[in-house]
Amino acid sequence: MIVDEPWLIVGLGNPGPQYAANRHNVGFMVADLLAERMGGAFKAHKSRAAVLEGRLGAPGAGGPRVVVAKPLSFMNLSGGPVTALSTFYRVPVSRLVVVHDELDIGYGVLRLKRGGGDNGHNGLKSLTASLGREYYRVRFGVGRPPGRMDVAAFVLRDFSAAERKELDFFVDRAADAVEALVTTGLEKAQSTYNG
Repeated sequence: MIVDEPWLIVGLGNPGPQYAANRHNVGFMVADLLAERMGGAFKAHKSRAAVLEGRLGAPGAGGPRVVVAKPLSFMNLSGGPVTALSTFYRVPVSRLVVVHDELDIGYGVLRLKRGGGDNGHNGLKSLTASLGREYYRVRFGVGRPPGRMDVAAFVLRDFSAAERKELDFFVDRAADAVEALVTTGLEKAQSTYNG
């Protein structure tokens, strides 16, 4: 095994400014913060994704090699670009981390795990259909829709004003969780970040 094999870190979301602040785009928000921490900028890749190659952590820190990616297909077609990236960079599913919104946990709560079902999440359905289910997930809680609101309408809405007050803190914590998962392993990261 090559010691310095890269990790593929994928933030799920929908492309376009009209979706940028949606609950469904929290994966993109975390990917953007990781890129900022790495001191780099995303570039278009032939896989239909925006990518940044580098080392996790501050520039020059010598952290693990990573490819941070944001699929530029819509959420329900994420599997295609992620599979293409996995093939292009020769990253096995065992080194794939997916950051996504999760309805079944409270707002801002994190749960890290490997494998599992898609829980009705169209991005995860697409990924699992293409790659199997044994990838790592950083699940970012967005809570359930109020009343009888349609789930799709809820996740495609922006965070509320009250939620936005804490959003930067929670996105920062999710980025920390991704870094911990890649550098210290799942169990240690879970003990620190699983809320």
